[in-house]
Amino acid sequence: MAEEANVATALKAAAKRKPAAKRKPVTARKTAAKRKPAVKKTTPEFASKAQEASRNAFLAGLGFYGKAFDQAQEQYNSIQDQVEDRRKKADKLYKELVKRGKKVEKDAKVALKDIELPKLELDSLTDRKKLEKRLKKVKARFNELKGNVGIKTAA
Repeated sequence: MAEEANVATALKAAAKRKPAAKRKPVTARKTAAKRKPAVKKTTPEFASKAQEASRNAFLAGLGFYGKAFDQAQEQYNSIQDQVEDRRKKADKLYKELVKRGKKVEKDAKVALKDIELPKLELDSLTDRKKLEKRLKKVKARFNELKGNVGIKTAA
């Protein structure tokens, strides 16, 4: 509201004033070509300082980008080194497991060769002589193993 009152007062005051003096014709006015150039308020020293400040701001931004890039590169290289170390460990462990598996397989084959599993055939079970022969073999092997282990029986 106060603003509107100020505007209305300003308009009334302008209406009471005398009309402005008539201007001279355009030809009488000084043209832009005839005017003297305005005096520059900037000095070469100020301009060079402004230019240097803007260049330094640009270089600071560039430096920030470079530093960020270097840090990202270091992190990437660190991760790559960790991955490579883990691959080497995994290869080493794999080779150890294969070696261990071969040893277990060899031991199992030797153990299976030592054990004579009877072939269950109907003919061999019905033939009394073959059955007794096998029984004697098993008893002899049992006594041999018992002697190696050192088990004493009460009987």
